[in-house]
Amino acid sequence: MVLAMGRMEYPQGMQTVEGDVKINDIQAALGSIVNIGDTVTTGDDSKAIFVMNRAVYLLRNNTRITLSIEQDESAKENIVYILKLLNGKLLSVFGKGKRRLMTHTAVIGVRGTAVYLESDPERTYVCTCYGKAEIRSRYDKSVREFVRTYNHEKPRFVYGEGFDEILVKAPVFNHTDKELIMLESLVGRVPPFARDKSEGNY
Repeated sequence: MVLAMGRMEYPQGMQTVEGDVKINDIQAALGSIVNIGDTVTTGDDSKAIFVMNRAVYLLRNNTRITLSIEQDESAKENIVYILKLLNGKLLSVFGKGKRRLMTHTAVIGVRGTAVYLESDPERTYVCTCYGKAEIRSRYDKSVREFVRTYNHEKPRFVYGEGFDEILVKAPVFNHTDKELIMLESLVGRVPPFARDKSEGNY
């Protein structure tokens, strides 16, 4: 490890590769680097964990994400990192910076947050594991909610067109505090809940 600009730099790229994991349709290996503009996919019985700058991503099986950036001249931080979860299940922890997470039915704006997402064409599951997020519908801009959480307090389902209710309460499922602690450790951070107790609730 080296010191750069007064802070520790951490290994980038793929930290876990299980089964069929591809970057731009090319089989990934441990250490494979993921860049802006790339698409990462996992197949059946597959899993990937990778580090990109100060963010860490855990993709479960049958997941497809794309990563890009956009300019936002209306904001002080004019670079917005865009993540599109086209299908599947994703647990992410983020450092500083503005990010927009997009699925078939939802858009989630986050900063320095941990989020678990599951996406299919009709419904998105969003758990803001800790931090702040704005959750809104892709189909009805009037449907939105600002959430602030410490330990999974406000998971939500975001439904698509044709449903009577769009943004509804959901249970916590398919991700754990131990996973969050492990992901944050890859970039030298500790989740807020873990600063007060040795293990999480889930």
